[in-house]
Amino acid sequence: MILPDSILFVLGSAIVLILLRLVLKTSVILIVRKWLRSMGDLCYVWQRYRVPQYNQLFQENELYRKISVYIDSLASMEDSDFANLVTGSRSNDVVLSLDPNQTVFDCFLGARVSWTNVVEESDGRKCFVLRIRKKDKRRILRPYLQHILSKCEEFERELKLYINCENPRLSDGRWRSVPFTHQSTMETVAMDSDLKNKVKSDLELFLKSKQYYHRLGRVWKRSYLLQGPSGTGKSSFVAAMAKLLRYDVYDVDLSQVSNDADLKLLLLQTTPRSLILIEDLDRFLINKSAPVSLSGVLNFMDGVISCCGEERVMVFTTNGSDQIDPTVVRPGRIDVHVQFGLCDFSSFKTLANSHLGIKEHRLFPQVEEIFQTGASLSSAEIGEIMMSNRNSPTRALKSVINALQTNSANKIRLTQSSSGRSTEEPGEPGGVICRESVHTVREFRKLYGLLRRSGRKESLDLGSADKDDSRNGS
Repeated sequence: MILPDSILFVLGSAIVLILLRLVLKTSVILIVRKWLRSMGDLCYVWQRYRVPQYNQLFQENELYRKISVYIDSLASMEDSDFANLVTGSRSNDVVLSLDPNQTVFDCFLGARVSWTNVVEESDGRKCFVLRIRKKDKRRILRPYLQHILSKCEEFERELKLYINCENPRLSDGRWRSVPFTHQSTMETVAMDSDLKNKVKSDLELFLKSKQYYHRLGRVWKRSYLLQGPSGTGKSSFVAAMAKLLRYDVYDVDLSQVSNDADLKLLLLQTTPRSLILIEDLDRFLINKSAPVSLSGVLNFMDGVISCCGEERVMVFTTNGSDQIDPTVVRPGRIDVHVQFGLCDFSSFKTLANSHLGIKEHRLFPQVEEIFQTGASLSSAEIGEIMMSNRNSPTRALKSVINALQTNSANKIRLTQSSSGRSTEEPGEPGGVICRESVHTVREFRKLYGLLRRSGRKESLDLGSADKDDSRNGS
């Protein structure tokens, strides 16, 4: 039995529709397109350019980093056969990153180019390989690279914190990085305002002094020594310096350094526009069993090896300079000495503004008067008191006053026991640091009496603080 032509036409149309639907719902079109592209590539002669991550001296290739940022921003990353999903600079950002030995395509001025992320199996060295048709290379190569650099300038690069690792594969470098998200700024750091402004002006002048340094025959770098007790804000000030300069931070952990040569290698692998930090230098120098010698530290600070990179700021922190060899802190190795003391009234007002959101308060004169008697606490201690009482500014200030009074009274006790003289006589200041002679001694008597009172006084103070806050809120 022969089917009518109309039935055959309907069956043929149905089969064609089924095949088209299968083709559209599968990767057949994509496979055919890639096959045709590969066949077309065989008809051209290609030029390849290799961009390694590190040069022969194991210094990071700045172009490699910029190309990496550019490739991750390409829309064609979504067409890559294999890509990594990673968190961006913000916690709710997800970005694509090219997997090793994968290729991504780009177009520029009508020419098609490709980037391949190559990782050598033998030693793990990384590089990007750029492939351009030979007929297009003279026309687009330099403009294309300039295009990449300009695009990277448009992307505001997030600051990074680098830490040195112990005994990794040499090809991967010695540094590992994480986003540098410290919130400290020059405005929030609690320290003497005049000193802060001087350091800030010095940093801003350094940024503009490239030609001046070259005219003097000096390397364009600057070194700072931050001295002061723990809790006085040295680490927060380092973060503020990095934010002001827009520099990455390289935190050198000397305990992870095997010898002097290893320390030199770490310095070679830092990049321009970076802040190189060594914390607690004094503790390391008094450790006679440390693998890095004093000579190695001195060469790191201003030896020939330190001249291999420019636009760097070196920062060293210490709790005190008594046990530091004078050759370490001599002029030329340390350009600027910054002394961090305990909190004064100016720093207190900065803390009150940042922690409690107040610029003036009726208790400020009382706090200032106590500071003038010589009472002092670290910025960290006062900041912690304010954070614990941030819901009640008045209670927070009264808690700070009580803590300062206790500190002042303890100083009086220490002075009495060490000098053997009583502070009861108004004409003899003894060993107490006082600025207002007889008036100060009278105030010390009052503070010493307050210390003897029972805990009932503190509860009354806190109760009055709550009443004041409720009265202010109403």
